[in-house]
Amino acid sequence: MEHRVLGRTGHEVSAVGLGCWQLGGDWGEVDDADALGVLHAAVDAGVTFFDTADVYGDGRSERLIARFRTERPDAGVVVATKCGRRADPHVPESFTPENLRAWTDRSRANLGVETLDLVQLHCPPTAVFATDEVFDALDQLVADGNLAAYGVSVETCEEALTAIARPNVASVQIILNAFRHKPLERVLPAASEAGVGVIARVPLASGLLSGKYDEQTTFAADDHRSFNRHGEAFDVGETFSGVPYEVGVVAARSLAALASSLEMTTAALALRWLLDQPGVSTVIPGARNATQAHANAAAGELPPLSPATRDAIRDVYDEHIREHVHDRW
Repeated sequence: MEHRVLGRTGHEVSAVGLGCWQLGGDWGEVDDADALGVLHAAVDAGVTFFDTADVYGDGRSERLIARFRTERPDAGVVVATKCGRRADPHVPESFTPENLRAWTDRSRANLGVETLDLVQLHCPPTAVFATDEVFDALDQLVADGNLAAYGVSVETCEEALTAIARPNVASVQIILNAFRHKPLERVLPAASEAGVGVIARVPLASGLLSGKYDEQTTFAADDHRSFNRHGEAFDVGETFSGVPYEVGVVAARSLAALASSLEMTTAALALRWLLDQPGVSTVIPGARNATQAHANAAAGELPPLSPATRDAIRDVYDEHIREHVHDRW
C-alpha cells in the first residue's frame, strides 16, 4: 500500500483509507460484528486512515473505532472525525467556541482519546468558512491539546478554496470521483501549492461506480440512497454525487465496459483514477463487509492508468455527467 503525507497534519497515511459512515448508519443495517470485521480487514489490507464523524449513528461509528483500537492497539491508524452537524439549528451562529469544544469533547470521549488526530468541520453553512472566530476557536483547541490538527469537509469548490487560504487548515475533504471532476481544475492545484491535504470522499459515487447497480436496483428505507435522492435530508451531492440515478447507471455501464477491457473491476478503475490525480492524499471508500474492504484497499497497489484510459474516463464524464453536476458544486 502506498502512503502519502496528509497535508499539514504531517501524518503519513495509506493512499486508500476507509470511510466509516456505513458503520454508523444511513446505509442500511450493519451489525457490530460486521462493522468491526470491516475495520480489521481494512487494516489487514494496509489501511492506516479512518474517516468518521460524530453524527454517524449518533457516535456509533466513533465508538466502534474505539473498540477496534482496544483490540488492535498497535495498528497505527490515524483517525479523522468531524463536527458541526450536531448544530441545532444548523446555522452559522451555532458554530460558537463553546459548541466546538463540546462537540469535540464528545468525540474525544467516544474515541477514547485525549487528543483527536484530525477534526474536520462537517460541511457547515458556507458563511462559516469566512468566520475568523470559528478558526480562532479551533486554534485554541489545538493549543489546549484537544486536537492535533483541524481541516474542513466541504460541499463546493469555492468553500474549499476559501478554507485552503487559511494558514492552519491541514486538510480539505471534498467529493471527488469519476463523476465529479470540477475539483481537478482549481482545488487540487491550490491545495498542493498550500501544502493542504486532500481527502477524496464519495469515491465510488455511493456505489454507482461499483458497476453493480442497474435500473431495477432498490435500497432499504433507512439507506440515504432511498431517502435522500433529491436532497430531502442533506445536500443531494452526498447521494450518488448528485447525479440522477438513471443517468449514473448508464454512465457506470460505460466505465464497466472500459474496466472489463482492462481486466479490472469498475470500482478498482474508479479508485485508481482518483489515486492518479496530483494532490490527492487519500481516498475513503466505505465498506459494508470485509470482502469490500479488502477489494478497495487493493486499488492502492495497482499501477497508474494510461493516458488513454484517463481520456476515456473524461469522455464518459463529458458525455453523460458534466451537465448535471459540474456547475452546481
